[in-house]
Amino acid sequence: MIGIISYLAFFLTIALILAIAVLGLNLQWGHTGLFNGGIVAFFGAGAYGMVLLGGPDRVDGLGGFSLSYPLALLGGIALSGLLALIVGLATTRLRHDYLAIATFGVAIAMESLMRNATWLTGGATGLRGFERPLEAFVGNAFAYNLLFMFFVLLCVSLVYLFLETLVHSPFGRLLRAVRENERAARSLGKSPAAVRLTAFVIGAMLMGLSGALYATFYAFISPQDLAPILTFQIWAMLIVGGSGNNKGAVVGTLVVWGAWVGSGWLLTAIAPTHLQLYTGSIQYILVGSIIVFSLLWRPRGLLPEKLSTHSYPLPEPGAPNQQTGSAS
Repeated sequence: MIGIISYLAFFLTIALILAIAVLGLNLQWGHTGLFNGGIVAFFGAGAYGMVLLGGPDRVDGLGGFSLSYPLALLGGIALSGLLALIVGLATTRLRHDYLAIATFGVAIAMESLMRNATWLTGGATGLRGFERPLEAFVGNAFAYNLLFMFFVLLCVSLVYLFLETLVHSPFGRLLRAVRENERAARSLGKSPAAVRLTAFVIGAMLMGLSGALYATFYAFISPQDLAPILTFQIWAMLIVGGSGNNKGAVVGTLVVWGAWVGSGWLLTAIAPTHLQLYTGSIQYILVGSIIVFSLLWRPRGLLPEKLSTHSYPLPEPGAPNQQTGSAS
């Protein structure tokens, strides 16, 4: 029984960590229309930044600042935001395919830097040895994993409430205005470039938070964790759940992550030994099939965006029009 609970805690912890990144992407794409193909760059910046700031001394490279965990976590998020600000100033004026290609190029450059800058990131072997917060105090690994799961759940809840407040505020309506009709937003005296940049940076900082929590949970981060498949998974979660809806983003994360983990377990259990090498490729096909079927069945996702509309009563025949004062 303990083994089942432990596995469920592991499953939910990773799913909730990824949900934060999906919520960040939903702010960028679902509410603002920014196609971010460089998710792993900001995810990695948060993870590496947190480990470098809070990790132990490194005799062969940069690190050893040993900051307290809250400061290291905030530092990783800030590093993601700084990277997003630099990238956003250069790319958010681009549109659609051009923005996707530019941000994907940033992700490739980030992964290459992490793999080759041994003095900074440990190279291909990554950074390990990070002491997880309160682990020594709790002592029991099972209890600690449960505690960390609830901590991540708290983080997801705070992020969700923040985004719900944001998207239902006047700024949230401005995001959708820029997404739907940039010229109309500009005609009202708004700056679409500033709005897009703000959404891009906030979304990237949430991805950085996700990466920092991921590195905390595993006490390790390497370039293998920044593979392009992560970007594919996060986009799949948003598409299946429903872009423009924060609830859909969370639900899509649970569905796709469950399909990913479940298909891996099933293929490992039933595939012959000589085919075990190809189970990863089959997983890609299965998750891709889920996206295709969901788009055919629910083109806007499981929980699509719902915009509130205001209805106005029609005037009675012969009654004066409330806007013009003339009779209808």
